[in-house]
Amino acid sequence: MMSPSAVKIDAHQHFWRVVDQDQPWRTSHHDAIARDFTPDDLLPQAQQVGVSRTVLVESVDEPAENDRLAAFAKDPLVAGVVAWAPLSEPGRALAELARVRIDKLSGVRCLIGRDPMTWLQKPAVLDLMAELAARGLAWDVVPVSSEQTAAVLQLAQALPDLRIVIDHLGRPPVEVGGWQPWADHLQQLSECPGVAVKLSVGLDVLSAWSPWAPRELEPYLSWVCETFGPERVMLASNWPVVTLRSTYTQAWSDTESVVRGHYRGADLERALAGTATQWYGLDRSEPEGRGPG
Repeated sequence: MMSPSAVKIDAHQHFWRVVDQDQPWRTSHHDAIARDFTPDDLLPQAQQVGVSRTVLVESVDEPAENDRLAAFAKDPLVAGVVAWAPLSEPGRALAELARVRIDKLSGVRCLIGRDPMTWLQKPAVLDLMAELAARGLAWDVVPVSSEQTAAVLQLAQALPDLRIVIDHLGRPPVEVGGWQPWADHLQQLSECPGVAVKLSVGLDVLSAWSPWAPRELEPYLSWVCETFGPERVMLASNWPVVTLRSTYTQAWSDTESVVRGHYRGADLERALAGTATQWYGLDRSEPEGRGPG
């Protein structure tokens, strides 16, 4: 059995300095996160739960965000970066990927909200996604509607080599205790071996759900663990967004507790670090000088 001190990777977190960028998704309801969040803020909290590496994810759709990510990625805590790319515009996306200099680039995403994703069907976009797969880059996305799920499914079937990562459990209806159509969406996605899921809670749920209630979240976490298996789930915090309802250590510990109830040994190692390492092509070595003390 794996010891509690084994390697843990936080597969989804953000850094930002509020003076550097606008965050259109942040409203007056999100004042608690309207401040700077840097590696020095995260490190002691990560150490408390044994997290030694993270995947840093974009939070603003603009080229300057990639420059900010490149600077933050120099911190040893960061193992990989999911950068921004305007995926609906393949020419611009390829130009941005050529421009940006992030040594730890592991994936890309753009914020889609509830917008239609018919652009995924364009031949040029399919070519772009095939190029991402060839480069070993993952695509992060949160499909929340039946139409978006169908679009992601079609892409996953067309490009089985593309690693697709569903962020934040695919937006489960936690705040109302609902189940459908979320469960059907995730079940359909689970049938594609190129799709994995992050065990984290997104802004939409956190904004609607109050207070943090691990017992309400547990059925959704458990169902994803059972449906996707340890080789296609990864623990993630969504820090600092998660601090709207919880501390980092509380949210991580609650999620890890559910995962430990489902997996043991090598399977647990996969969920805690191995899946993130594989899907994002991360270096498993420990950071120098910034690991848990």
